[in-house]
Amino acid sequence: MIISMIVAVSENGVIGKDGDIPWRLSADLQRFKHLTMDHHLVMGRKTYESIGKPLPGRKMVIVTRQEDYSAPGCEVVHSLEEALSLAEKAGETEVFIAGGASIYAEAFPLAQRLYYTQVHDEVDGDTLFPTFAEEDWQMIENVEYPADLRNDYSFTFTSLKRNSE
Repeated sequence: MIISMIVAVSENGVIGKDGDIPWRLSADLQRFKHLTMDHHLVMGRKTYESIGKPLPGRKMVIVTRQEDYSAPGCEVVHSLEEALSLAEKAGETEVFIAGGASIYAEAFPLAQRLYYTQVHDEVDGDTLFPTFAEEDWQMIENVEYPADLRNDYSFTFTSLKRNSE
């Protein structure tokens, strides 16, 4: 099973502000949907609560330390390891890690793929993506897009594969 992370990050490393995404990029949401459809999608409780509901066509797995947490329509687990095990036992071919910051940090050593949207601006925020050594990754896609009526900022879609894979 391939372990992939999917994220949009500003040039100053921001991925969130006040529990939300601090930009509007319609193309990024479409890419997210296309890549994650029919796969297990793992995220932390706060990330799930910012979305507010299960995403159609995905097997949502919510990681939380809260023993009595409930998310109707989702699987709730208490560790990243448990989430990955659940996906693997279900025969998943590629599981997607969708944040937040602490889940990304924990998953980074395990990740084999990184679907990375670089937002070309510095934005104010309170949640950062972990820094990583780009030399450990091989680029397999890199496509730039301009800002337009549906995308607040110019951005680049980058797909990376870990060199050791």
